[in-house]
Amino acid sequence: MRKAVIKRKTKETSIQMELKLDGQGRAEISSPIGFLNHMLELLAHHGLFDLKARLRGDLEVDQHHLIEDTGIVLGQVFDRALKKRTGIARAGYSIFPMDEALALVAIDLSGRPYLRLELKLRAKRLGDFNTENLFDFFQGFVNGLGAGLHIKLFYGRSDHHKIEAIFKALARALKQACTIEPERAGKVPSTKGVL
Repeated sequence: MRKAVIKRKTKETSIQMELKLDGQGRAEISSPIGFLNHMLELLAHHGLFDLKARLRGDLEVDQHHLIEDTGIVLGQVFDRALKKRTGIARAGYSIFPMDEALALVAIDLSGRPYLRLELKLRAKRLGDFNTENLFDFFQGFVNGLGAGLHIKLFYGRSDHHKIEAIFKALARALKQACTIEPERAGKVPSTKGVL
């Protein structure tokens, strides 16, 4: 069974995550940032991952530490659940509409972190979420997972819908990349023989 638990405690944050890759889309997310909870719930639901997360941080300073560390731990829990990454498809992509917004996400579980994020937002905040921290969330995620991640928002009116389209596309792309392909059983999906 492909699952993992990660606990990260620093002077700034306390994060615990549990992931089951081959799940049913169940999410139990607890953090003081409602919009972040919503996005992680979408990720679990649309990727059919079972995700439990308890996220705490020094919000009296800023949201940055908690949001960035959440991205790091999310990447690490996926990395640990994937183990040696044998048999997986490795890459995945999705184009996802959210009403008037349209996002494309492509991911390569290559072991090499890279982020390309093309997104223009007008709002500084969505509910209680500081939108400038979105880049740091995704940078932490690719660093923790060891993945190349390309995100392109084509258009949209609502910043909420834009970010929601991205998380739904990420969920579908991740699910595709993590899928076990029977013809690759026991094999690392690389001509190098390692990821």
